[in-house]
Amino acid sequence: MRGGMSGFYKRTRGFALIIALIMLLILTILGVLAVRVVALEEKMAGNVYDRDLALQAAEAALRVGEAVAEAQSKSSTPNSGFPSYTDADAACPSGAINNCVGGLCSKPDKDCPERWQRSDFTGWVDASVALGSLAGNAPQYYVEHLGSDFPCNDGGASDPKNCNRYRITARSNPGSGRATVMLQSVYATD
Repeated sequence: MRGGMSGFYKRTRGFALIIALIMLLILTILGVLAVRVVALEEKMAGNVYDRDLALQAAEAALRVGEAVAEAQSKSSTPNSGFPSYTDADAACPSGAINNCVGGLCSKPDKDCPERWQRSDFTGWVDASVALGSLAGNAPQYYVEHLGSDFPCNDGGASDPKNCNRYRITARSNPGSGRATVMLQSVYATD
């Protein structure tokens, strides 16, 4: 009987080594996958942080733009400072996109693409807010005068239609390779 068992042991002698190597290979693969998952999660967390910074910068610029719109609405001549607007035909007039002075833009022409969608739009103004170096460049905004013929209160028959509306567009300006956030609000006067 001893001779029969020794043959079995001879045949299975390297089997433990093969099992140990397979287990080591499986553990190595699991370790590499765990490192990849952690690296991906760290990258995702960094992107969320960058997006949050961009959102805060855009909100700060939006508040500056709203303050400009409020100052315009309370001036004795609320429409002064905005370039003139005329819609003569069904085409986008030459220069209508960049019809801005110091961040104050004319009413958007219905025949032109939106200003914020144009790479050649030059009417952005840097918002003077202290955000530190983490937010990148200064966030930017512009204010469009939408008109002065809006109802002031509930829009009833006795409601005068002589109130101004301003659209403020703001964006973070973090630099290349970072998250950019764009926000808009409509400022209504009464």
